Amino acid sequence: MAAALAAAMLCASGVVAVPVPAPNQAVIDGTAMPAKLSEFALFQPESAQPLEMLAPYTLNTPLFSDYADKHRLLWVPAGKKASVAADGTIEFPVGTVIVKSFGWPDFNGGHPVETRLLIHRADGWLALPYIWDADGKDATLAVAGRRVPVSFKSPDGQAHSIRYGVPNKNQCKECHSKSGVIEPIGPKARNFILPTNFASRYFADPAALKPVMPRWDDPKSGTVAERARAYLDVNCAHCHNPAGSASNSGLFLRWTDDPAGVNYGIGKRPTAAGRGSGGMDFAIAPGDPDHSFLIYRMESLDPGIAMPEVGRSTVHKEGAALLRQWIAEMPKASHD
Repeated sequence: MAAALAAAMLCASGVVAVPVPAPNQAVIDGTAMPAKLSEFALFQPESAQPLEMLAPYTLNTPLFSDYADKHRLLWVPAGKKASVAADGTIEFPVGTVIVKSFGWPDFNGGHPVETRLLIHRADGWLALPYIWDADGKDATLAVAGRRVPVSFKSPDGQAHSIRYGVPNKNQCKECHSKSGVIEPIGPKARNFILPTNFASRYFADPAALKPVMPRWDDPKSGTVAERARAYLDVNCAHCHNPAGSASNSGLFLRWTDDPAGVNYGIGKRPTAAGRGSGGMDFAIAPGDPDHSFLIYRMESLDPGIAMPEVGRSTVHKEGAALLRQWIAEMPKASHD
């Protein structure tokens, strides 16, 4: 049975304790991997509607995932606070759950297709993917992942029918791994927007949350270069950093942490790209997006070429267009 907090309600006979639904902290903190999402009591019974106690959050620049709408939620247990480290990463206390649901408004009545949990337990972070039943009443653990047939229209009106990839547990670990340890990759102080009331409830210093990263698709939020780098940080840098799973590539794509030089791909020759280089000389050939294999890989759906390797079955045309513009505007001598 889900844990409950008590709220007071005044009625004719006096003060009556009314139970307020709350997440099941015992399950969150335990060692089991529940077969059903409902066991965590993060959502209303037989519903994809989250409890009001969970904080909705957004990101200035989000990860692209086949044009899916994402609903992001955060739970921090009572009496605990998150903090922001000097490097801008958010340190969540044990007992925290980060929830992300994926769906399309024009598919299956808008019911979510999957919900991913990132749970901070005493022995570290655990990533669990759950696939929703067609009626949207509950979701089932899919440790091995799955391909789900999905049909939707992208913002330009193009119809897509894909086999949407729900990642397996190892793929979750691959993207969320830093120095071999699973950790959150989306929520960073520079890219994290939390309602004020939840920020003061969940954070020791709410003012440390400074979402200064540009929106990749909003020209008012930054220059083409700033927005392109924000896009690469969110979509690529969780692997492409010195402690990430793609560290052997020597290609590091963090927003402001990595100089915009050879290790950022500018004039960088392929090292671990294999046929992903497409026979091209540079990851980023300044002034020449058509001969930059970073673009070639972004616009490919070939499993041996496409980047990112997981998380998409479509090409993000709008994101690729931004990076093409950024590269085209670079002076051609930048890599000499």
